[in-house]
Amino acid sequence: MHPADVDLGGIRGWLFDLDGVLTPTAVVHMHAWSRLFTPFLEAHDAAPYSDDDYFAYIDGKPRYDGVRSLLESRGIVVDEGDVTDAATLDTVHGLGNRKNDAFNATLAEEGVEPYATSVALLDAVIASGAQVAVVSSSKNAPLVLAAAGLADRFEVVVDGAVAAREGLPGKPEPDTFERAAELLGLPTEACVVVEDAESGVKAGAAGEFGIVIGVDRGVGREALEELGADVIVDELDELIPAVERAAAASGTDDTTPTPAPGSTREDRP
Repeated sequence: MHPADVDLGGIRGWLFDLDGVLTPTAVVHMHAWSRLFTPFLEAHDAAPYSDDDYFAYIDGKPRYDGVRSLLESRGIVVDEGDVTDAATLDTVHGLGNRKNDAFNATLAEEGVEPYATSVALLDAVIASGAQVAVVSSSKNAPLVLAAAGLADRFEVVVDGAVAAREGLPGKPEPDTFERAAELLGLPTEACVVVEDAESGVKAGAAGEFGIVIGVDRGVGREALEELGADVIVDELDELIPAVERAAAASGTDDTTPTPAPGSTREDRP
């Protein structure tokens, strides 16, 4: 289905993943995971780390699950440890905490700006009267939203910290998206899930959501479709005509969107 032809009638909420959907922080995460696992795998005489490992074993998952998945792919067994483990320890939690330190260092070095095309869609969605939320596996979502100038757009953020606090299973289970819909006061059937990661698309397909939109940032269109995406886009502004058409049909599009900070910025390569 062409993105401009999507029927958004009855859709009142948009549940956006963050990394790779609204911001190019997937690149920051990729660099951070490489900083963690390149020396670790070398020290264990294992197959070297690559970007393919990120997409296959890590992308979209809660941090410690990503550690477990990557280690399993190499047949490496370490102690589980505890969330309070020092980042210097070679435990699942120690490695996860080391990755978090690497992420913060990489974010400070490289910065982050939102995708201009994604913010353009966000402008159109908010102008249409729909509600929006961020659903991210990362515990750093508020930090990234603030760095990207988008924090004031989202009253509802269900991130890794919320999931841990409320005991919600992470993606590929649909629970975090379902919680976001609940916090918006909407049934899941009235919500769109927007994802770029395999685990995130699986999560959307596993729930009773109105539409699952896959953003192809490297997973591939065929894979996203097989995972359960109803519509696949290269950039989110491809959906603006459908949003505006639905708003006009419902009589809610009576405002001109004011560009958000960052909406006219150039995308980071």
